[in-house]
Amino acid sequence: MYKLCFYVPESHLDAVKTAMFAAGAGRIDNYDNCCWQTLGTGQYRPLNGSDPFLGQLGRTEEVAEWKVELVVADELIHDVVKAMKQAHPYEIPAFDVWRLSDLRF
Repeated sequence: MYKLCFYVPESHLDAVKTAMFAAGAGRIDNYDNCCWQTLGTGQYRPLNGSDPFLGQLGRTEEVAEWKVELVVADELIHDVVKAMKQAHPYEIPAFDVWRLSDLRF
C-alpha cells in the first residue's frame, strides 16, 4: 500500500479527490473516500516556459492550497496518480508517494 499526498487549490479540491477516489484511492477495509486534508499556503515562482494556472511569470506567488493525504493499493497507484494529474489544474502538480509497511497484529 502507498500513501499519496498532493496539494491543490480549493477551486479544484473536490474534483481532484473525486477523480482519485473513482480510480480506487482512499479505500481502507470496509471504508472508501478516506483522506486527511489541511489548509495551508503554497509558494512558487513561474519561470520562462511555464504556463501557470495562477500567478505571473517571474513573480513569486502565494496560494491557499489544500494538502490531501490518502492511501492507495499497490496495484492502483499508477492509475490514481494519472487520475490526479488529469483532474488537477496545475501544469505540474506537487505530490509525494510513500510505500507503507503492513503492521497489522
